[in-house]
Amino acid sequence: MLYEQLQAEQIIALKSKDTLKLQTIRGIIALIKNKEIEKKAPLNDEEVLGVIKKTKKELLESIESFTKGGRADLTEESQKQLTIVNAYLPPEMTDEELNKAVTALIEGNKEAIAKNPKAIIGICMKELKNKAESSRIMAALQKLQ
Repeated sequence: MLYEQLQAEQIIALKSKDTLKLQTIRGIIALIKNKEIEKKAPLNDEEVLGVIKKTKKELLESIESFTKGGRADLTEESQKQLTIVNAYLPPEMTDEELNKAVTALIEGNKEAIAKNPKAIIGICMKELKNKAESSRIMAALQKLQ
């Protein structure tokens, strides 16, 4: 479904001559196709979301590098690409919502935590990976433990 949305947006960007959006979407679609070839099967929406998140992470790293290197032109272009990529990602939880969710998971899994204190990391990552970045989840866990 998400893949079809990307393909439709690609056509719209092509017709409207929005080269930056077209370039960004084509890059994401190429990464998705490479993953499909690797997997030898079509990707589901969660896997497509993973590809988009990876693209977002790479763009954030690029922005940081370009800013350190004093390349304002490339920083600006990467910022625009990041805005396009973010449009395909679900909104992230606020810090308050994340803390509540992590607290609820800790309360609900006390037995597993008693046996293995590090188990909560895997539980939280599995439950919240599509709702917040892993670095934010880890920060919330460290704050609450």
